[in-house]
Amino acid sequence: MNEEHKGSRRSGGPRKAQEIFDATLDLLAEKGYEGLTIEGAAQRSGVNKTTIYRWWPSKGALLGAALIGARQLELTPPDTGTLAGDLEALLGTITTLLTERPASDIAVSVLGAATHNPELAAHVKDFLADRIAREQSVFDRAVARGEIAADTDAILLVDLLAGAAWVRAVLRQLPLEKGFVARTVNIVLNGARAAD
Repeated sequence: MNEEHKGSRRSGGPRKAQEIFDATLDLLAEKGYEGLTIEGAAQRSGVNKTTIYRWWPSKGALLGAALIGARQLELTPPDTGTLAGDLEALLGTITTLLTERPASDIAVSVLGAATHNPELAAHVKDFLADRIAREQSVFDRAVARGEIAADTDAILLVDLLAGAAWVRAVLRQLPLEKGFVARTVNIVLNGARAAD
């Protein structure tokens, strides 16, 4: 791969990358991972399939790029002025992804397929690493404000919050009732033990 091609890949891919990413996620939401094809994404986005194969040699690679680069899954780290407020905003975004279509269909399809597909699992790992890198400013500000220790495991905090939403919404099939986000953040930050 020449340096120009490498640089273009870092900048997001071919000229119609967003259309390709949108088509990929739309097809995933409609048909699941098994029904997603590069040919289908090419047809829906109006590009030649050879263009997609030139940039992403497999369905897993295409979906991995779409997860990180698609407008549908963009993330702007919150800055509410407190760690609790920021975590509530992050968890609110996660609960929306898990409960509102088509995002919920995308999340369930990707995470379900990743358990059986090592290539896709590697791309999901890259997506999650990208997310925590984008969220790092939340934790840096919290350290600067003295809300958490500098050695706090930010990934574990996010995993605890996201895991609670995932288990409740997807595995238990329970509604994420009003107050779920604030209550979950409070328990993760302050624990469930009764005050002395």
